[in-house]
Amino acid sequence: MDQAKMEILAAGGIDAADALDRMMGSEALLVRFLGKFLEDGTYQALRQAVEGADWDKALAASHTLKGMSGNLSMTGLYDLFTRQVALLRAGQTEEAAALMTAIEAAYGRAADAIGRLGRV
Repeated sequence: MDQAKMEILAAGGIDAADALDRMMGSEALLVRFLGKFLEDGTYQALRQAVEGADWDKALAASHTLKGMSGNLSMTGLYDLFTRQVALLRAGQTEEAAALMTAIEAAYGRAADAIGRLGRV
């Protein structure tokens, strides 16, 4: 992966070098999985669950997103989902819901970076 793409991903909170290691050096595989991350409906499910105060569904979605973002080396999102999962498990729903502002910002940066990959 060239430096420009790595910088784009870094700006989106994605550790491209670590992600490539996880993908056995395959840029095509990484790009494919990053695209699938955006296509997956789990993020929307999390937003709906939090808005509807369905904390069991929110926990399931946040936990899934924690794993996905960890596997894709999305460090900022992984840290946020890790915190949110812990809060939800502890019954601290207001605090977990309050994290959505930071999660939405980090998700937006990651989505923008992934979208920009195709234009470089």
